Amino acid sequence: MKYLILIITLLSINLNQETDKLNGRYNYLIEEDNSYIQKDKITFKDSVFVFDSKYMPKGKISYGSIILLENFMNTDLIISISKDQIKKDTIPFYMHDKQSSAANYLDEVVGKGKLIRIK
Repeated sequence: MKYLILIITLLSINLNQETDKLNGRYNYLIEEDNSYIQKDKITFKDSVFVFDSKYMPKGKISYGSIILLENFMNTDLIISISKDQIKKDTIPFYMHDKQSSAANYLDEVVGKGKLIRIK
């Protein structure tokens, strides 16, 4: 009986834990010449994101110590987001080029921007 109560308790704790995943709809802005320019809208759902523009392909989200958005506007562009930012309404991000000459392409930032939650 005590094992049954222990199992039920552990299961309820696991079900109540919140996963840190991007969900919802955002405007995305890219910084150009020290000002932000709104580009498009993005919808995030668990590990996939889709642009409102019909011509952009779906992208994949990888969750780890930092969150990576792959296939952002082309196959070589990767977006990185600090994991502690995803609960906020305005999320800063950094752009990286997979074809970078750096040993680790995540070490070289080629641009930055913001995601702003649409409520």
